Amino acid sequence: MAQTTPPSRAPNSRYATDGHNPWATSGAMFAGVLMLMEGVLGILKGIVGIADDDVYASVGDYTFKFDATAWGWIHLIVGIVLAIVGAGILKGAAWARGTGVVIVALDVVLNFLWLPYTPLWALISIAIGIFIIWALCTDTSSNRSTAT
Repeated sequence: MAQTTPPSRAPNSRYATDGHNPWATSGAMFAGVLMLMEGVLGILKGIVGIADDDVYASVGDYTFKFDATAWGWIHLIVGIVLAIVGAGILKGAAWARGTGVVIVALDVVLNFLWLPYTPLWALISIAIGIFIIWALCTDTSSNRSTAT
């Protein structure tokens, strides 16, 4: 009677062999696009807040109260940085991933503070920011360039 070696078992996860998760890689590319779009929209929110104080009205009394001009400058500056970092992620720059996580985390906090002015859009921006942070943190692909 001949003995045969049992076939090797497949790993429990489809991605366990090389550590590469195509969902996370595609998510990181999509996160770059979302960061670029969130940056452009932040720039527009900032311009509107700076140009006309009457566009944004506070929903109620809120602890973290700034006037619309101050919020306009905050959104303008953060929007510019988001757009630059989003473009860096799309180019595959190594510096952009860590910077993206930090700036998007800051943007999530700022959108929380922005809730009384535009509640629905602030909640949508917070959800987008959480997805971007997840996508950038779970992308383990090593094909990033080291360009600065």
